[in-house]
Amino acid sequence: MGERAAAARGWAVLSAVVPALVLAATACGGGGGGGRSPAAPSPGSAGRPAEAAGPPVPTAERLEEAALRDGARIGGPGGTYEIGVPLLEGPSEDFLEYRADRAVCQPLVSLARGATGEDPAAEVNREAVLGEGIGQRQVSVQLRSYGSGGAARVLAALREAGTACAGGFVEERGVAEARYRSVEPLEAPDLGDEAVAYRLRIEDVKDRELVLTEYLTVVRSGATTLSFRLEAFSLDDPGGVPRELVAAQWDAFTRAGAGPGA
Repeated sequence: MGERAAAARGWAVLSAVVPALVLAATACGGGGGGGRSPAAPSPGSAGRPAEAAGPPVPTAERLEEAALRDGARIGGPGGTYEIGVPLLEGPSEDFLEYRADRAVCQPLVSLARGATGEDPAAEVNREAVLGEGIGQRQVSVQLRSYGSGGAARVLAALREAGTACAGGFVEERGVAEARYRSVEPLEAPDLGDEAVAYRLRIEDVKDRELVLTEYLTVVRSGATTLSFRLEAFSLDDPGGVPRELVAAQWDAFTRAGAGPGA
């Protein structure tokens, strides 16, 4: 499913567990990776239309070969993530109702088919999960291929959104609204032709005093984007998309022949 589809589950979990956290506190007395700036593509990609002169657009089958293996375990300083395949491969009707109140901000909400005007030709999804319950962290991983320069336009749209929507915006979810307080650019991974990374601060849909922190990293290689959205089901800042997870997906992508020089 699209990367924002999991958010509904996260907000539901948060709404259920926050009262318990507050009671417990009362009883007790109470980046995304090293590399170049997200503001510019890599030197090797400057001035060249990588997609126009590159290989054919990867098919869904090719992206499936390049995706992280179902059941794989990827560890790092923060713990071990287990890779799984989402039950739903496509965005649900409810998910497609998730819209930014300003069109320029929509790429920060989702890049899935039907969510923006730039539809991918093919898309493959994975979920990386760490922990359970209130302490759970989940990273939605998408590999998407585009034709006719679409992937480069997606990165350009993300950069525009990061600037235009830095002060926040509203995500409309049918009968509810989620308010983004801020969109902060981070140092992006030094991978592919270009990459961007952001920290997103989002208010709970029921209690605006409760704020979650999410992270979004997107890497472009030719006609393909690799997207990582980290969601934490607690009020703690999860500290960015794990570098080990990004590196593992990039390695799988290049080993499958879907990356540079494919």
